[in-house]
Amino acid sequence: MSTVTVYSTKNCPYCRMAKAFLEKQGVQYISIDVGVDAAAAQKMIALSGQRGVPVITVDEEVIVGYDSQRLNELFGSHLSDEIYDVVIIGAGPAGLTAGVYCARKFLKTLIVSENIGGQALESWAIENYMGYRMITGEDLMKKFEDQVRIFDVRLEIDRVSKITPEQELFTVSTASGIAVKAKSLILTQGKKPRKLGVQDEDKYIGRGLSLCSTCDGPLYKGKRVAVVGGGNSGIQTALEMSSIAASVSLIVRSTIKADPVFIKKLEGIKNITIHLHSQISNLSGDRFLERITLTTESKGEQSIDVDAVFIEVGWLPNTDITEGLVDLNNDKEIIVDVNCCTSRAGVFAAGDVTSIKSKQIVIAAGEGAKAALEAYEYLLKQD
Repeated sequence: MSTVTVYSTKNCPYCRMAKAFLEKQGVQYISIDVGVDAAAAQKMIALSGQRGVPVITVDEEVIVGYDSQRLNELFGSHLSDEIYDVVIIGAGPAGLTAGVYCARKFLKTLIVSENIGGQALESWAIENYMGYRMITGEDLMKKFEDQVRIFDVRLEIDRVSKITPEQELFTVSTASGIAVKAKSLILTQGKKPRKLGVQDEDKYIGRGLSLCSTCDGPLYKGKRVAVVGGGNSGIQTALEMSSIAASVSLIVRSTIKADPVFIKKLEGIKNITIHLHSQISNLSGDRFLERITLTTESKGEQSIDVDAVFIEVGWLPNTDITEGLVDLNNDKEIIVDVNCCTSRAGVFAAGDVTSIKSKQIVIAAGEGAKAALEAYEYLLKQD
């Protein structure tokens, strides 16, 4: 039996999903919280070369991040050759809601997603979802997941790599080598974080440059950090990191465009320095990120020493696998009508991956319900 160790932090949703996957497969593991154990954190960094979680060791193998493909190769169970009524791609608010509605219509349903929760997992605090005065993104998505698991819905953690139309069916292929057939599809794969677009960016991902403050924030207790972004996510991250880090540099390309409630909270926080009309033009450091070069319209260039940079500059649609399958707009979003129908019969879409204007959790959930009901009506007409 392999010795499996998961290095994680308390609030990291991807750490929780890695553990949930291992538990589902009956794999015993050792869990170490590197957010509170500094010595363990240093051991993790030495093993992986990363300042980001999760890091999973399987005997001598080191798996960096939540690598669903590799975990499936090591421990996964293969799907059968059954034909599903609906395959839902993505397990964020839209996908999980669609799963519940499909199950309630007694449709044979499979959900395939790299993670459970999608973009909502990145939210430190949600204050506009009805029924909750305030809830974290992780907690809200856990409630969504718990509700899905009440029903007869198969949920597989994997990455869809290809979708192939075949007469009246669709073949959905995954990164771990699984291929299943479906009578209809609901696309809810959301968006992926936008990067800075500066030289050497990939070199520092996991080495001081982070796309998930919820995951990696605890590793920088008492350190100097920067947050890039002037929207709600950027301000929320700066606020949360101000209680963890020694100092926070908030870097905003133009002006702050967050909701007034978040802007109000910035007032009086002494360890946050705001840099407006600024952007990072260079990253530097030896093994890990050590400093950034900031270009400001009025001040020119300045160098700031940092231990970490958290990127919150928006999102890009996850539509690489759908190009050629359905019509996309100029922003690479899936074009849908008012009923969540795409340009191809039998394919529906919902949530932030679509052309709907407003990107909110409550809207994505509602669209997921609509897409499921449309898929049900479509399937009735095929019989």
